[in-house]
Amino acid sequence: MHLDHLVFAAGPNGLKAEVERLGDMLGAEFKDGGFHPRFGTRNHILPLADDRYLEVVEVLEHPAAEKALFGQAVRRRTEMGGGWLGWVVTVDDLAPYEERLDRKAVEGSRHFPDGRLLEWRQIGIKGLMADPQLPYFLKWESDHSLLPSALDGEIDVIGMDIAGSLPRIEDWMGLELGEEFDGVKLNFTAPNGQPGIDVVTFDTPNKGVVRI
Repeated sequence: MHLDHLVFAAGPNGLKAEVERLGDMLGAEFKDGGFHPRFGTRNHILPLADDRYLEVVEVLEHPAAEKALFGQAVRRRTEMGGGWLGWVVTVDDLAPYEERLDRKAVEGSRHFPDGRLLEWRQIGIKGLMADPQLPYFLKWESDHSLLPSALDGEIDVIGMDIAGSLPRIEDWMGLELGEEFDGVKLNFTAPNGQPGIDVVTFDTPNKGVVRI
């Protein structure tokens, strides 16, 4: 398992304003990621170190956004003012999660602004919507050259503060996490409060340590 990316939902001011704000905080510039036709969303991404990236996403007025769980999740978070939507882990095989969750993974794709197509499969959005502390699972289908991890990044994710329960996440993921996952320190807070990512801590070359 690999912590692949973090998802931040744009607030009411929209995607452009959100990536400018976050980019200024992190001392880096986001790239236009394109449009998710199956989900009715679009994003900008910031490549990070260790084959990770930060995704800022907004929902569109598009029929797919009303049907797709991911579009619904983004819309709901934006209506709450925007902020951290979730974290995503990549796995080599989605079959064990399909069996455990008793549903099939859904196909996802993103059209780059230059027309190229990035494809993957994912599962766990229902779990995220019901309990936002939980990650969802993804398996890339496209060639590595198209993946966000193929882009260079210098910013490290060094920690996540998660409102929730370590045993709950360990049960969901099917492994013991301890104090860190994939080199990222985990700090669990407010087990009886509103679950979800509270803060992500980054180590940046231009701004030092930044907490968002």
